[in-house]
Amino acid sequence: MTLFLLARIGGRGLAIDAAEVDSVIDIGAVVPAPGAPATVVGIAALRSRVVTVVDTWTALGLPTTQRSPRAVVTRVEGHDYAMLFDAVDDIADLEMTPLANGMTLDGAWSAAAHGLVEHEGEPMLAISLAGLVPQGASF
Repeated sequence: MTLFLLARIGGRGLAIDAAEVDSVIDIGAVVPAPGAPATVVGIAALRSRVVTVVDTWTALGLPTTQRSPRAVVTRVEGHDYAMLFDAVDDIADLEMTPLANGMTLDGAWSAAAHGLVEHEGEPMLAISLAGLVPQGASF
């Protein structure tokens, strides 16, 4: 069993290994970062440190409607990122099963997804936040 943070984006339930999660926050003011990849909304101050704010919808190839201020903060290769989600629902100890052989996922989903979990009868992709960090996104 692994402890997962359960989140939602674009109507989809996702499970994030709790070991990847630094905190869950509401993002305040975001300063645009000119020249950043399209998936980067900008940068924000978080407890005396700067985080790169990632538009998780764009990173996953989903249509962006209105961005939620809910973010999961993670550290990847020494840099802090705030990954935006529609909602962060719960934490749960769940059993992850690997993705089936031959199962193909499109675009960034293939870089982020690494298994499946089931929570209260709902199948969810287990994703890695590191797989959603765009190249050249740290500031």
